[in-house]
Amino acid sequence: MADEEPKPLTYIPEVILKKRKSNEEWAIKRRQQLEERNLRSKQNKAFNLKTAEQYIQEYRNRELDLIQMKHRGKKRKLSLETLDSKLLFVIRIQGKNDMHPKTRKILYFLRLRKIFDGVLVKANEGILEMLQKVEPYIAYGYPNLKNVRELIYKKGFAKIEGQKVPLTDNNIIEQALGKHGIMCIEDIVHEIANVGPHFKEVTSFLWPFTLNKPEGGFQGKKKLFKEGGDSGNRGDKINELIGKMN
Repeated sequence: MADEEPKPLTYIPEVILKKRKSNEEWAIKRRQQLEERNLRSKQNKAFNLKTAEQYIQEYRNRELDLIQMKHRGKKRKLSLETLDSKLLFVIRIQGKNDMHPKTRKILYFLRLRKIFDGVLVKANEGILEMLQKVEPYIAYGYPNLKNVRELIYKKGFAKIEGQKVPLTDNNIIEQALGKHGIMCIEDIVHEIANVGPHFKEVTSFLWPFTLNKPEGGFQGKKKLFKEGGDSGNRGDKINELIGKMN
């Protein structure tokens, strides 16, 4: 049987070999970067672990917040008769780890899940009682027509099946609120500004407003506005704050 002739070696162009080598070097470098990143992440987590003293302090702050909330609830209730308007704009201005779960629950009920979230609400006894209980964490007052309109046009989003949808098409409004005679953004503005019969449906349709941090920020202290702080009822002066945050 004759010996088989050896097959010629496959020729691989030099440019491809260089590209392979480059890819291999890149893969090695990328793997090293990922390993270094993972190592840094583990080190940061270890560094940021809270001490027992920090956990104890947070617990004490939350318990103190609950006691203070109960005291605020026992104060003389705000009266609807003393309000200049039934329309209120409420902004969450602070509150993180120092809040008791009951305080957080009220803020969540008001749809103020994040700092600098804002909502339009109709004043009633239940709302006023809640505002009084979480007063150190919010600022509120009477928004004027100009700010209501600008909030909706600049920061307005619809809540459609749990999704945040921009108000770029009146068809979205008509499909959701047309049965109430509300067909466009101006109808929404009118219904809210006048606290109309379908106020609840309209405000439920709107996603909470995400506002900007005001220039200079807040003092960070739970001191009432009437005492020189940031929180609580600002009356008509809420419009100045809206202008800074919208």
